[in-house]
Amino acid sequence: MAMKEREAVSFSGWLALLFGLGALGGSVGSFVMIRTHQQDPGLYVAGGIGLFLFGIILLSGCMVIGPNEARVMTFFGKYVGSVKQPGLRWINPFTGKRAVSLRARNFETAKIKVNDLDGNPIEIGAVIVWRVVDTAQAMFDVENFLAYIQIQAESAMRNLAMHHPYDAHDDKVMSLRGQSEAVADLLRKEVDERINAAGCEVVDARIAHLAYAPEIAQAMLQRQQAGAIIAARQRIVEGAVSMVEMALEQLSKRGIVELDAERKAAMVSNLLVVLCGERNAQPVINAGTLY
Repeated sequence: MAMKEREAVSFSGWLALLFGLGALGGSVGSFVMIRTHQQDPGLYVAGGIGLFLFGIILLSGCMVIGPNEARVMTFFGKYVGSVKQPGLRWINPFTGKRAVSLRARNFETAKIKVNDLDGNPIEIGAVIVWRVVDTAQAMFDVENFLAYIQIQAESAMRNLAMHHPYDAHDDKVMSLRGQSEAVADLLRKEVDERINAAGCEVVDARIAHLAYAPEIAQAMLQRQQAGAIIAARQRIVEGAVSMVEMALEQLSKRGIVELDAERKAAMVSNLLVVLCGERNAQPVINAGTLY
């Protein structure tokens, strides 16, 4: 059964500190009084020992809790509560106390190699920011919550990479490289679900390293370059067709020149060559007639 955090009984430690120091001082005074009451020293010895033990018990129950810190307390193996209130506090001195930090912490996962949705081997790593929200679960529901969180984060990152491609040519497909913000949000949610059993929550999660594996990196680079060239050519052709259509429409609308189907085809061909060519066009002046 999962443990649930509850507040332990604690008091301000200043009064206990004052009485504890006073009891130690009183015990010293009792031992000093033995010299002046040598006929009946037993009462002063007992009083000095009692005051000394009472002072030690009071002082051993005092503890200082810093901001964003907590103490998890057990009494003979039973969880009795947690103290989160900062300052000097006094609790049952016979309870066991374990410190837990509530501050936000981060770690960088190892760079793991995994196959993406398309089967391409990639390397991926992430930075996870997390914190403890339930001290009882963190201390008692898992063996070592620090190691548990690291392993679960790497497992979630591996699972995420296997269900998404490294890169996608379709905008509707979520890719690791193309939709980094959406991928980071999915990673945060998945890691948060996995470490919830340890009483922790994820504050932020980001992909810190993403690359193709070295054995296919060169081939994938060539593929990306080819895809970029094809996409650029497609945009150029679309723009050139629009410009040719606009030119023919303006010529016809203004009545500058009348072209038959054959001349229109020749003009379209020439314009497409000029607009889509990689080199600057060389003009040729026609001194004869149009036909």
